[in-house]
Amino acid sequence: MAVVVVESPAKAKTINKYLGDDYVVLASYGHVRDLPPKDGSVDPEHDFDMRWEVAADSKKHVRAIAEALKSDDTLILATDPDREGEAISWHLKEALATSLKKGKTVRRVTFNAITKAAVTEAMAKPRDVDMELVEAYLARRALDYLVGFNLSPVLWRKLPGAKSAGRVQSVCLRLIVDREMEIEAFRAREYWTIEAILATPSGQEYAARLTVLGGKKLDKFDITNAENAALAVEAVNHRDLKVKSIEAKPATRNPWPPFMTSTLQQEASRKYGMGAKACMSAAQRLYEAGHITYMRTDGIDMAPEAVMAARDEIKRRFGADYVPDSPRMYKNKAKNAQEAHECIRPTDMSLSPEKLRVEDDQRKLYDLIWKRTLASQMAAARMERTTIDVGSADGQVELRANGQVVLFDGFLKIYDQGRDDEGDDEGRLPQIADGERADKRKVTPEQHFTQPPPRYTEATLVKRMEELGIGRPSTYASVITTIQDREYVRKDKNRLIPEDKGRLVTAFLANYFPRYVEYDFTADLEEQLDDISAGTRPYKEVLERFWRDFSAAIAGTADLRIGEVLETIDDFLAPHLYPPRADGSDPRSCPTCGKGRLNLKTARSGGAFIGCSNYPDCRYTRPLSASEDAATGDRVLGTDDDGVEISLRTGRFGAYVQRGEATTEMPKPPRASLPKGWSPDSLTLERALELLALPRLVGMHPADGEPVEASIGRFGPYVKHLSIYANLPDVEEVFTIGMNRAVEVLAQKAARGPGRGAAAQPLKELGDHPDGGAVQVMPGRYGPYVKWGKVNATLPKGTEPEEMTLEAALPLLAEKAAKSGKGKAKAPKKAAAKPEKAPAKATKPKAAAKPKTAAKPKAAASTTTAKTKAAS
Repeated sequence: MAVVVVESPAKAKTINKYLGDDYVVLASYGHVRDLPPKDGSVDPEHDFDMRWEVAADSKKHVRAIAEALKSDDTLILATDPDREGEAISWHLKEALATSLKKGKTVRRVTFNAITKAAVTEAMAKPRDVDMELVEAYLARRALDYLVGFNLSPVLWRKLPGAKSAGRVQSVCLRLIVDREMEIEAFRAREYWTIEAILATPSGQEYAARLTVLGGKKLDKFDITNAENAALAVEAVNHRDLKVKSIEAKPATRNPWPPFMTSTLQQEASRKYGMGAKACMSAAQRLYEAGHITYMRTDGIDMAPEAVMAARDEIKRRFGADYVPDSPRMYKNKAKNAQEAHECIRPTDMSLSPEKLRVEDDQRKLYDLIWKRTLASQMAAARMERTTIDVGSADGQVELRANGQVVLFDGFLKIYDQGRDDEGDDEGRLPQIADGERADKRKVTPEQHFTQPPPRYTEATLVKRMEELGIGRPSTYASVITTIQDREYVRKDKNRLIPEDKGRLVTAFLANYFPRYVEYDFTADLEEQLDDISAGTRPYKEVLERFWRDFSAAIAGTADLRIGEVLETIDDFLAPHLYPPRADGSDPRSCPTCGKGRLNLKTARSGGAFIGCSNYPDCRYTRPLSASEDAATGDRVLGTDDDGVEISLRTGRFGAYVQRGEATTEMPKPPRASLPKGWSPDSLTLERALELLALPRLVGMHPADGEPVEASIGRFGPYVKHLSIYANLPDVEEVFTIGMNRAVEVLAQKAARGPGRGAAAQPLKELGDHPDGGAVQVMPGRYGPYVKWGKVNATLPKGTEPEEMTLEAALPLLAEKAAKSGKGKAKAPKKAAAKPEKAPAKATKPKAAAKPKTAAKPKAAASTTTAKTKAAS
């Protein structure tokens, strides 16, 4: 028997039905190897050597495949037919190298659809792993690593609150930020149109619009105010009108081509509000179940047998009139060979959506794919477009009416892009004769304002990325998801809006790494990756050229001070941060003291805010995204049961509620920040009191009678029992969670993590300290921290544990050792350095004898302190 390996259990299950007992079908569960998230995984100094590791979760799957190969001599790699699928096959071959000796055979097969015919045909035509596609993957992976692991640390050090940067994600973020700046810079312009309801001599009404006034053809902005509009209405009303010309033209509408990845994501967003990630998840399940062809593709070609099947189904359902004389052929616009190339289509044209037994999101998506595929092979819609000009005898005024009548619906019978529920006969005109009079029923002026460009949706963002050549079908969804997960962008009513953090990152990159967020540069790099996949360009040549310039740009930021960075970003974002004031005064003058100037400042805990240069005499602050009115306009919400005022206020960290005022007896009155997603404008007294009452007692735990509380902390909403903290997915649960749900969440947390008194396991091993002993990233009650012996240093806010490196950890440890007052840190003993013997709770460093090796941490601390002072 041969061992067949695919990516997922669902795909394995479907294929197993077609192959039978002669094959063992196993799943790799995606990629089995990756670059470890630490320095040195890609080594530019040694010909870009890449050091791969089998992921911990993948080891058991690799072992299962190796075990199966002990009794079978053939390994068939049947992963997806694109660059990622080819890479997975290559990784499997490399990871199984020790099991593939002694005459074992390795073959690669690909199929665009998981059907019996497609799988059987693929098995009859095996090939070797396509190393050109693999090299395109290696180049992309190395580029993404080199950017992420070299640019992200620069962001952490120079821009408080920034989380990461990426080769494609940063350019995608720039698109969203640039669009927002366009919207903010936009100034609406007023214009008017004159609409009329006219009637034929028999009384049938139709609508027309004024196109000529004073004998001159009207342009869009010729009528700019209500007075001019009123004069135009009067000019029409004081003249008799008759039909001057009627022009009827035949027209046709051809169907759209079948879906590829980007157009499927766009249409799913338009029709169902489905995000790119949700769309691809549903499509993946449809593909693995054998219902559609491969869903990550940049092609619109359709297999000849599929075209004929579609034509047969159209004839059966709608009749011969709906089948064009010859099949429709669609030319593929994509130049690259990194992705699969047939369109996304049903594998069985006769399987209509109502017959499909799948989840609702899959059925909706299948309905789109099935209709679009059939429509793409249907006859064109035929219609008649009519234009009627109505005017006065003196030629001073003229109005135009347009109408359209569908003579034959063709492909519109089943599908119309983005407007399935609209009718095409809305513009039908009554019977009108040339030269007949046109009676005026109503003439009205209508005011309009030009509109700013719309914010991107996920669909329009994907479309724009595709137009610019940024990213590829397999990367669109992950890139858009990443910038939302990093909190650089938020989604509101399906529109993507940049957060302040996203603006700061874009401003930093645009000023200090402009080339690497240019659209043309990113698109050109994608074309070079396409050349690699086509075998026309060596991949290490691309890496070498990129790294030469990129490493120089990184080195150029080494001496940047945080103050200098903030000043540059402050100027760059000035139109957004300091919009013109209604009274014409300087938008940078402090609204509180009138003496200081507003500028960008950093908070000790990370992030940035707007503050007065006259600090500490003036303590005016506001968040970047808050208006001055919001910053200065505190609002009383009401009083509590004791008659104490509850107010809404704004500070440097955003909006918060406060009970009472500061007094000598109570210098810090009770306060609570508004949770993420809560709007200050809609906050009520009831909600404010709920916030101020936290933590909320849920009840006593049934197991030990100890209290269970719900509250909102630094890392979001949670429930607490003794020392166990369990996150809640939604802030609202803090106010509604009951004991049953709380016990369940706490039990899940206890099952996932170490129990009380158990030794915490490292989140990441960073390597050995120069003075000996392991440096680790550990989970902590108040967040992750780096640990070296008995020295514990909290990770900077916004830094993810997996992003931490040894290089970044050493200054943190040195600074912590210096601040502890002990002066010098002692290298841990070898036994204490092992993760399994780490103490359950970190203890404060004790005063130690002065070992010979203690000088290095002290020096590092001094350097770090000096740099910190210089930066401030």
